[in-house]
Amino acid sequence: MSEEKKGFFARLKEGLTKTRNNIVHGIDSVFNGFSNIDEEFYEELEEILIMGDIGVRATEEILDRLKEQVKENHIKEPADCKEFLIQNIKEQMQVGETAYAFEEEQSIVLVIGVNGVGKTTTVGKLAGKLKGQGRKVLIAAADTFRAAAGEQLGEWANRAGVDMIGGSEGSDPASVIFDAVSAAKARNVDVLLCDTAGRLHNKKNLMEELRKINRIIDREFPDVHRENLVVLDATTGQNALQQAKEFGEVADLTGIILTKMDGTAKGGIAVAIQSELQVPVKYIGVGETIEDLQKFDADEFVDALFDRE
Repeated sequence: MSEEKKGFFARLKEGLTKTRNNIVHGIDSVFNGFSNIDEEFYEELEEILIMGDIGVRATEEILDRLKEQVKENHIKEPADCKEFLIQNIKEQMQVGETAYAFEEEQSIVLVIGVNGVGKTTTVGKLAGKLKGQGRKVLIAAADTFRAAAGEQLGEWANRAGVDMIGGSEGSDPASVIFDAVSAAKARNVDVLLCDTAGRLHNKKNLMEELRKINRIIDREFPDVHRENLVVLDATTGQNALQQAKEFGEVADLTGIILTKMDGTAKGGIAVAIQSELQVPVKYIGVGETIEDLQKFDADEFVDALFDRE
């Protein structure tokens, strides 16, 4: 494990303390409190997983698989099936090998999400990460509704040492994207990161705007690799899942970025969102610095959650 990875794992472990108290302590008490595996044992586990924001669908899949394993392996003692439970949670969250293809190819990444979830900051951090990997990055400041969005993004662009194409406040986001796509082609940019406006309460306008943006990209840069990443605030739990579903109706989501995982008891939502939407969590944030945004690793996440090295 690299130093950066190690540091992140430690912060992740610390950041998941409240979630651990919420889920793992409950799981442990079930394993310690039951002397045999019966319906009541499964019901208690189910309740703890659902209350821990892991979600109904993921919980059912995790426990159905556990019941099969208990049968197949003739397990009688609750303690003997805990390892299977942990592995099943990991399996619910595997991201897959192709999740980060956009880092290698010439790509346009739309970052979407409601205001206040850390979207602009996330675009800045991603720009810094990609630049650090030797990619040529351009940022498009297409959130022209929020007064401070462009300035905030400009600061991140400076910090990351990447160029930014911005529109003045109130200008048409689609025209910012048009300018940015033209610039990305002219400068032979590897990754164009686009910050977009996040107004879910006004879904009709948002849909129209994203459609327009998509049309421009399809027309101007038909062969480019496309990503639509939705940024969600983990502290909002089930509400984040609802937001993701609504954005899924507006755009074809390819990945999720979960921010503010530190200090929330609702970290289980990472499992629920992936299971409900069949969209992988690709990045996870546990703090303010660029290092605090990392690629999501299911094994690492679950090990940190269960406080294992």
